[in-house]
Amino acid sequence: MYRVFIVEDDDKIGELLQQSLMKYGLEAVRCSRFHDLKLELVETAPHLILLDIHLPHFDGYYWCRQFRTVSSAPIIFVSARAGEMDQVMAIENGGDDYVTKPIPLDLLHAKIKSLLRRTYGEYAVQPAAATELEAGGLKLQLSKNELEWRGHAVDLTKNECLLAECLIRQAGHIVSRERLLETMWDDVQFVDDNTLTVNVTRLRKKLEEIGLEGAVETIRGHGYKLSLRE
Repeated sequence: MYRVFIVEDDDKIGELLQQSLMKYGLEAVRCSRFHDLKLELVETAPHLILLDIHLPHFDGYYWCRQFRTVSSAPIIFVSARAGEMDQVMAIENGGDDYVTKPIPLDLLHAKIKSLLRRTYGEYAVQPAAATELEAGGLKLQLSKNELEWRGHAVDLTKNECLLAECLIRQAGHIVSRERLLETMWDDVQFVDDNTLTVNVTRLRKKLEEIGLEGAVETIRGHGYKLSLRE
């Protein structure tokens, strides 16, 4: 049974989410220690996290960054903030998706189901598959979600790893936005195209950290291309 960690300080909303998730056969655990959510996350060991932005002590962006130091579980932000910048910040701080309040439960369940399949289910990378990909000296360790270039390494989120994998497999060739969306999310009708742009931006920053700038080209009207020259 998959376990979902609910980080929500509104008791009514937290109860609604917990009951709804349990109805669909998921184990739902509500947080209780808003001053020490990172430790509570480690103790809960969830497969997926629902995270509000407005929280006591520190906001959801802060806790998302903290969670990413100890967990690669998918994180869906659930917030009343509907602005585009809020969604961009959520993804840039390590989130995987975003749902606005009032919560459309059918949409939320579809996103949860999709992320669980991508991360642990039928679409997850299997241990027996290749654990390392390489193109032009750039190595992707699939088992560790890690990129390496000339002795420098950087950790990736699950979505960044999926994006990097697709681009490396097609290195030197244009990969359409539609192809990338389908690779990262099987329910693409629920995904804002801007979410892909943000993830590409995050991957570019990770590449810059290990000494690669301009490796991912934007091909206007077509998609993206990974170009590497040793």
